[in-house]
Amino acid sequence: MLDLALFGFVMAFFAIGLRRPFLWVLAYCYIDILAPQKIGWSITSALPISLIAFCAAFAGWLLTDSKKDVRFTFRQFLLAVLLLYCFWTTKTADFPVEALEKWDWVWKALVFAIFLPVTLTTRLRIEGTALVMVLTAGAIIISAGMKTALGGGGYASLYFFVNDNAGMYESSTLATVAIAIIPLIVWFTRHGTVFPPDWRVKTFGYALIFACLLIPVGTEARTGLLCIAALAVVSLRDVKRRFTFLAAGAALGLMALPFLPQSYYERMSTIGSHDQDQSASTRVAVWQWTFDYAAQNPFGGGFDAYRGNSFTYKLPVLVEQGNTTAIEYKDVVDKARAYHSAIFEMLGEQGWPGLALWLWIHALGLWQMERIRRRWRGRTGATEQWQAPLASALQVGQIIYLLGSLFQGIAYQPFVLMLIGLQIGLWSYCKRLDSQVREARRVRRPQVAPTSSGDAVAAGAGALR
Repeated sequence: MLDLALFGFVMAFFAIGLRRPFLWVLAYCYIDILAPQKIGWSITSALPISLIAFCAAFAGWLLTDSKKDVRFTFRQFLLAVLLLYCFWTTKTADFPVEALEKWDWVWKALVFAIFLPVTLTTRLRIEGTALVMVLTAGAIIISAGMKTALGGGGYASLYFFVNDNAGMYESSTLATVAIAIIPLIVWFTRHGTVFPPDWRVKTFGYALIFACLLIPVGTEARTGLLCIAALAVVSLRDVKRRFTFLAAGAALGLMALPFLPQSYYERMSTIGSHDQDQSASTRVAVWQWTFDYAAQNPFGGGFDAYRGNSFTYKLPVLVEQGNTTAIEYKDVVDKARAYHSAIFEMLGEQGWPGLALWLWIHALGLWQMERIRRRWRGRTGATEQWQAPLASALQVGQIIYLLGSLFQGIAYQPFVLMLIGLQIGLWSYCKRLDSQVREARRVRRPQVAPTSSGDAVAAGAGALR
């Protein structure tokens, strides 16, 4: 029955797109985030619905959309350069077969991120895309949040719609995304137009925020706790009563402590002691290996180049000797360990040029959103009150992702690349509005030319007075 319902919903999405082709863009966002073909087990999984939506989105734009307001920005150019560079490193990869498997989904995510902004020409389209992204991720988050609230969860034991430790269904990735979308949820409770922000929308939004905060608890992902702290710190710049905000946050945190499982405390306690945690010690060793590898291979080794690593490191172990506890060091040999960091993922796979491109893309996004936030913050009018808050929400979400990516190999995460596409679309939209306002002011400015030299002198004298 679930498979039939999923199949019917996707087909309805495709059918409505025949009348409004932009909905095919939203259909691809929904399919790429939720992966219903993995949830279903017969009809849905039998059809290449992701490929169908991908092709339909491009075809609908090419055949029906007006190209009048299309802008190809510098940030899209950087994404295109990164795409071509990844294609080259895939051809010369250390592990060609494994590299092709990763390239199979990375190129689609990059191409869609380049394509998405050209379709976001109106506020409704920008808001609709953000809404689909939030609600689709929210479907996974609500399910996991309910399991956590009912006593389920635990490290590597919180099950989602699918038993697949990849993409949005990887626990640390979901924890990062769950915290990153909280500013967007808040934006919808204040500025949304698809669902006007009445008491029902606000109730659902606050409940979804609560579910988002439960994800780091249910997954026991240490990255999630860091992301919550980052959200609290960055949010201080937009709140009016900062002391009240901090006091309320501290009170809520203290109230939640008795309800947290003991396993959560034990897991979080390892954040500050990486030298006694095997997982963290392995990451540090991998990062050291990757840096040395990039020194010898400055252009990277292609996707999954980590498969060639091999290293030995010393892990401190607490050993009880009678009534005392001593620390002994044992040699641990490991190989083919993943990067566990987007920074080192880019460095190992794409080398220094790829890492520079990736950092440039994200730094430019933070700068652009800050410019929109500052330039549109003081404007008045019903049509000029949502741009700055949306830019701020997208910027905070990106900051949270960047923090979480320091400890996860999610450099090409499709959800985040969609977020980048959304930022580019908002940037182009605001630039277009600015140019229209300047043009309107230029047209309205009176152009009165003096009729004679005497009139010119009189006009100049009047101006001096």
